[in-house]
Amino acid sequence: MGRTLEGSPDVDDLNGRTAREVLDDHLDIANTWADEHASFDDVLDADLRRNVSPDIVVLINRGVFRGHQGVRQLAEMLAEELPGHRAFRYTHVAAEGRVALLEWTYEDDEVRVADGVDSYLIEDGKIVGQTIHYTVQAK
Repeated sequence: MGRTLEGSPDVDDLNGRTAREVLDDHLDIANTWADEHASFDDVLDADLRRNVSPDIVVLINRGVFRGHQGVRQLAEMLAEELPGHRAFRYTHVAAEGRVALLEWTYEDDEVRVADGVDSYLIEDGKIVGQTIHYTVQAK
């Protein structure tokens, strides 16, 4: 877990972050959903406020999702598909300039993901573009 959602710096202070700093913050927040005391909405709201541009475009094999509402829809889909709400395992994280790449896995008592890959375009301290690929396998 390693972080709390309270006491976050002013969002204006976040605009100068590097792509890696934005990605690390996004990933830290994402893994707080595994904390039984964390509210899904609080976790998502913190990530949207700190790390996601209101104009984000996300591409996934299910379609194109835009803005914070699109990210919210995707997060809700992911929460349904990964019912155990366990922490993600980040197997490779890289960032260079405005671009970042994440490889990840997930496992709970019901399902596993072995092939998660996300790519990011980050500008002015916010994620403005993202691609997502993963396959949920029943155990």
